Amino acid sequence: MQKHSDFAEFTEITPVAEIDSARHGWRAKCLQRLVRLDLPVPRTVALPCDTVRAIAAGVMPDTERIAAAFAGALVSIRPSPANPDWGGPTTVLNVGMNGAKHAEIAAVHGAAQANALYLGFVQSYAIHVARLDPDMFTAEPSSEALAAALAAYEAEMDEDFPQSPARQMGEVLRSMARAWEGTTARLLREAKGAPADAALGLVVQEMAQALGPGLSGSGTIQLIEPVTGAPQVTGRFRGLNPANRKAEETLYLVKDRRGHSLEEAAPEVFAALQAQCRTCRERLREEMQIEFALENGALKVIDAVKVQRSSRASVRIAVTLAKERIITREEAILRVEPRALSELLHYQVDPRAPRDRVARGIAASPGAASGRIVFSAADAQASAARDERCILVRRETAPEDIRGMHAAVAVLTERGGITSHAAVIARGLGLPCIVGASELSLNPRDRVLATRSGRTFREGDVITVDGTNGEVLAGSAEMLEPALDEWFTTLLHWADNVRDIGVRANADTPDDARTARMFEAEGIGLCRTEHMFFDEDRLTVMREMIFADTAKDRKVALDRLLPMQRADFIALFDIMAGLPVCIRLFDPPLHEFLPHDREGMRELAEALDRPLSEVTRRVEALSEFNPMLGMRGVRIGVTVPEIYEMQARAIFEATIEASRRGAPVVPEVMIPLVSARREVELVKTRIDAVAAAVRTATGAEFTYRFGVMVETPRAALRAGEIALHAAFLSFGTNDLTQMTYGLSRDDAGRFMGDYVQQGVYPEDPFHVLDEDGVGELLLMGSTRGRQMRQDVTISVCGEHGGNPESIAFCRKAGFDYVSCSPFRVPVARLAAAHFALADRRRDQ
Repeated sequence: MQKHSDFAEFTEITPVAEIDSARHGWRAKCLQRLVRLDLPVPRTVALPCDTVRAIAAGVMPDTERIAAAFAGALVSIRPSPANPDWGGPTTVLNVGMNGAKHAEIAAVHGAAQANALYLGFVQSYAIHVARLDPDMFTAEPSSEALAAALAAYEAEMDEDFPQSPARQMGEVLRSMARAWEGTTARLLREAKGAPADAALGLVVQEMAQALGPGLSGSGTIQLIEPVTGAPQVTGRFRGLNPANRKAEETLYLVKDRRGHSLEEAAPEVFAALQAQCRTCRERLREEMQIEFALENGALKVIDAVKVQRSSRASVRIAVTLAKERIITREEAILRVEPRALSELLHYQVDPRAPRDRVARGIAASPGAASGRIVFSAADAQASAARDERCILVRRETAPEDIRGMHAAVAVLTERGGITSHAAVIARGLGLPCIVGASELSLNPRDRVLATRSGRTFREGDVITVDGTNGEVLAGSAEMLEPALDEWFTTLLHWADNVRDIGVRANADTPDDARTARMFEAEGIGLCRTEHMFFDEDRLTVMREMIFADTAKDRKVALDRLLPMQRADFIALFDIMAGLPVCIRLFDPPLHEFLPHDREGMRELAEALDRPLSEVTRRVEALSEFNPMLGMRGVRIGVTVPEIYEMQARAIFEATIEASRRGAPVVPEVMIPLVSARREVELVKTRIDAVAAAVRTATGAEFTYRFGVMVETPRAALRAGEIALHAAFLSFGTNDLTQMTYGLSRDDAGRFMGDYVQQGVYPEDPFHVLDEDGVGELLLMGSTRGRQMRQDVTISVCGEHGGNPESIAFCRKAGFDYVSCSPFRVPVARLAAAHFALADRRRDQ
């Protein structure tokens, strides 16, 4: 093994030493800051990344000189990567422990303490450095166990346990350096966001021994509760009982009726620790957890790390630090990960509670809920009528399941992906949802849900759906309430002051609109009117319209739907109080409103007073080989214009009524699935005619904006000529992704994981916008649209609108706003602020 004799390859950490976090790692830099704060940090030496790389390659520093710097004291060796989240090799304590040191400690503190220290080091060294079988080194401390461990090491390694502190240190350093370079370690840290060439520093620190007649031991302390972020002294202390030096005792930190506390045993130490935590908080500008040791009553600060915290605690801590002027508001915004806000909007499984996980799927909609299993929408509605919480379990959901989803507290499907029907609707409703739970097997006939391990759950059994992490739990779990508190609201208001792209919500119902207002969306960017037709009282009328033989008969049925639609839109306009509301006219194929089984067709025949054979023929005639590419969207508006005319009349009459009793309303009418300019011309002419007729009939004046949902590649390519007839172009990236890839979003979940894993796609394109393909169409469409009409409004209203990476793309492309599910609005607001602040910092 080569030797490296240059002492500059390691540096003692002092207030003035040249310690750099990029070169020596976060732990070394943090320890230097603690030293500068005059905290009692034991002597520490930092080895830079270059030295550690050399060690992994077999070039060793002069460990004799490093050991000499500690004058025979035992040391610990800890990892110090640039980012603490990247992990690192296991810390090794008490390096330098040998027979001579054992005898020295035994003479002063007794054989029991010496045996415990020596045995612990032999076990750690054998397992983590020599890589021997852990089962051979698990005995409890005793003189016999120590002798057995030394003998086992000698038998396995064909040599005595090393006695030289310098050799021990060299072997530990080499083991840790090579462990960092290993394939498994590299893949693990890359999964946490580390670059492929991430380097490791190491720190060697004098051990603070928990020995002596006075209070001795080690522990941690922090000043906040990690789940809620509330002020609370939290931590632990484990030390030797002064009355019985052979007995270890765990003490509470603060006075507690359940047992002894550090506050009572050593009030001056407890006060000093609190003061040190406050100093770290103010000077390091962060809530820190201090790792400390008491050596015969003397306090030593071994380390300090950022307090591990939940998402809700992160928000409270960041806002509190900003309000106390420890950090700026901009820094508080940047300290909270946008996606983390999703956890605050819903009930969550308490991370402190036990979890009985039975299966895992795709976390499609965040939040958690417990309820009884039901297997149909009708059963979900019946359960809700009895005030029983239920979870709707389906192979995959269809539009007719929407009523059941409204009645359920969570949704679980065996199939589907992140943008499947269940996922999209659940996110819009704010329901916890797991899709693609392939570890489960659903038997709807026997009403049984089985797991791979053989556990079965029947209708009525209670399970918990954790849509935040995709876990299905048995039974009812302990929950944390949503955290829509003053810290949450304050952070988002600060974010609104810096973001430079609008954020609207996709909202189909008054409940959705109220949720959008609660989360302070700047309007509705997509109202999908077809969801309004699935209510029981409307579905029959809708089916009568579908079965009408003439335009006149269709109008009769549509006249019955008109007041219902008008009431829907009045409610939306009232709730949004003058904010823009973009209403997408009818989109899905008509067959979605018809029954697909014989029993349903028989019931429909009775309701319409028609022969079953006629109903069956009509259902079959309306069925399509590929309905999502068939008779839907604007194609219905062109061939069955009465539907769009009824909806337009309902919008305009609602506009007049809502404007009379509140803020003026300027509705936005959007037609879906456009692929040709002539489609736009035909529909716009008819809608303009309806607007004129309503103005004449009511004597009221109003304005409206007409636009197009761009969701076919051809519409993106021909956006210039389409924009001549449209005030806005809203990209529906869900369908645009499907058509660009030739891939069903409902079926993609079956293989998308394999595709991403094998590098076919970098990410699921239905989850993160495909900037190279779909993004190129967005750029072409927006550019061509603005070339022909400079004032055209450009937006995204697909599910990508709530994805932070996609929002970054839309900002750079100059889009006016994004629209997403109501429960993703806070995420979008914060993400937009992050990107705006990042741009400001680059420009400075």
